[in-house]
Amino acid sequence: MAQGGRLSGKTVVLTGASSGIGRATALGLADEGARLILVGRTPERCEETLSEIRRRTGRDDAVMLRADLSSLKEVRRLADEVLARADRLHVLLNNAGVTLLQRQLTVDGLEATFATNHLAYFLLTGLLLPRLRDSAPARIVNVASDAHRFGRLDLGDLQNEQRYRALRVYGQSKTANLLFTQELARRISGTGVTANALHPGGIRSNLGRSEGRIPEAVRKLVGLFLKSPEEGARTSLYLACSPEVEGVSGRYFAKCRERTPTAHASDPELARRLWERSEELTGLQYP
Repeated sequence: MAQGGRLSGKTVVLTGASSGIGRATALGLADEGARLILVGRTPERCEETLSEIRRRTGRDDAVMLRADLSSLKEVRRLADEVLARADRLHVLLNNAGVTLLQRQLTVDGLEATFATNHLAYFLLTGLLLPRLRDSAPARIVNVASDAHRFGRLDLGDLQNEQRYRALRVYGQSKTANLLFTQELARRISGTGVTANALHPGGIRSNLGRSEGRIPEAVRKLVGLFLKSPEEGARTSLYLACSPEVEGVSGRYFAKCRERTPTAHASDPELARRLWERSEELTGLQYP
């Protein structure tokens, strides 16, 4: 299938590809024939992903770029590398994410969960958007979560300086993913590029591993466990290559079906204001 799949001849960028849902998604994209530009943090896990792709498909054209997406400078460097490698770009799949039990700051002085889970999506997408538009039809897929239901966004405290509760902060970052997707879809309407978000379901993954054992409360927040990362990857793959969603944009999906997010995650005015704050924090004005 790798030579004649639905993504044959297409270039796909996937972040968070070295383990969990990301690795399962990478393997599924490879099976669909995509030319892969994968992004991960851990060298050993990155190599394991590439080795598995080679074993399953017999192809050796996938590349893995290492980047710490909590750093705005690293995101910009990554975008430069992607643009240097790909004169055409057909799918951007923002998958990388973290959940941190204690408040941490990035090298930019930003709260790390918000920076990694939202600002990295916003910045990388904006930097790659001209290439996606030039390659249209193209798709942007953002991995969000039903955890957004527990995280109403407070624009007055995006850095969570007043109170840090891991479950709420993670949920806020997923609310931001949904608001970003909706506003992005509105702004790129008519360009041939679509943007959709998804809930992968809760799975056995490395999310939060850097923080040690994830408490049971976090597991419940992320969702009931699926049987495997492969199941968690299904909706990402569906949005990346299914003809059923061709031209569909600004929607939220779970189990390959459209789902309605909460009111606080689908507020157009809040989405607009978050967009403005994201431009200020990243220093990027979208084209």
